[in-house]
Amino acid sequence: MFHAASSPASAVQSPAPAVPSPRPKPEQNSRPAPSGKQRDAFFDNAKYLAIVLVAMGHTWDPLNDDSRGLQGLYLVLYTFHMPAFIIVSGYFSRSFDMRPDRVKRLVTGVAVPYVLFEIAYSVFKRVVDHDPGFAISLLDPWYLTWFLCALFVWRLTTPIWKVLRRPLPVALGVAMLASMTPEIRNDLDMQRVLQFLPCFVLGLCLRREHFEMVRRRAVRVLSVPVVLVALAVGWWAVPYMDTRWVYRSAAAQEMGMPWWAGPVVTLALFGCSLVLTACFFAWVPGRRMWFTALGAGTLYGYLLHGFVTKTAAYEGWLDHAPLHQPLGQAFVSLMGAVAVTLLCTGPVRRTFRFAMEPRMEWAFRPDTAGPAPEPDRSGKQRAPHARESVSA
Repeated sequence: MFHAASSPASAVQSPAPAVPSPRPKPEQNSRPAPSGKQRDAFFDNAKYLAIVLVAMGHTWDPLNDDSRGLQGLYLVLYTFHMPAFIIVSGYFSRSFDMRPDRVKRLVTGVAVPYVLFEIAYSVFKRVVDHDPGFAISLLDPWYLTWFLCALFVWRLTTPIWKVLRRPLPVALGVAMLASMTPEIRNDLDMQRVLQFLPCFVLGLCLRREHFEMVRRRAVRVLSVPVVLVALAVGWWAVPYMDTRWVYRSAAAQEMGMPWWAGPVVTLALFGCSLVLTACFFAWVPGRRMWFTALGAGTLYGYLLHGFVTKTAAYEGWLDHAPLHQPLGQAFVSLMGAVAVTLLCTGPVRRTFRFAMEPRMEWAFRPDTAGPAPEPDRSGKQRAPHARESVSA
């Protein structure tokens, strides 16, 4: 799931540097970035494929009670699909600082959609699930909105991770402490915020060449037996594994485990997530595909598909026995993929842009538009560096 990407939403890539000819003089600055911003097809492909896996996983919730095979596949999928989404989100948060225009984007692109969709999902549950007692609470994210809440917190802490010498071990330590602290309640879904934190920090630490390393042919070939072993382990672990481990939503004691199991399982899950995410990235196409453009709308697909999957569950659409057989499960998975694909398209994005990417100029001071041009050594004004123009 996956906007945003900056969040799993739309993140714009820096233009590829132009090849100089002839070599500029030492006192000259590089030319300003072109106004047309280019996107990296690999990351758009990765975001789209990750959000499809998220949607497919949600369609399996009502179907996997009677199928150990699907339950094992479910465990494997939930081990890596959100970590992959979060790693990409962290990668596109590297340029975030407290500059006014970036704080403005954080508010309009993450905080405001969180408030709107938390209210919308709460009203939806009360009406469609006939649950008049379900309260609206901005402190207790319901269903999919936890990701926006987590992304807001992670983004705000980005400057801290950027100045630490060893940010990833520190983030892992925080996640391990959270996994053995049942006193952390549901406010802002803080267990997930803290236990998924290492994935976000890992994304902050990565560079483009790290993604290129896992996309080599040798890694692709090796990923096949690795995934097969993971599926076998997932099938074996079904009777013993509480799914809250892969949700990262509870402390060890809340699952009837000793406190020390929390740090142990947290480290093990992070390692498994890292390996399976590398296998996933190894098979993501690097060239433009028919679905590449949909990668810019993954946050739309993520937040909107929940209304479809929950309606199907509340209305009993998936209660029919044939849908619980292998062919029926495959059909439901395909329908989930089709639904989230349609929700990432341009017409849907234009329709819901008021909620997902509101401009809200009325709410901000006029000096939050962005940095002013900086004078170069010759006294001329130059545009901000291309790296600064990347969506935060």
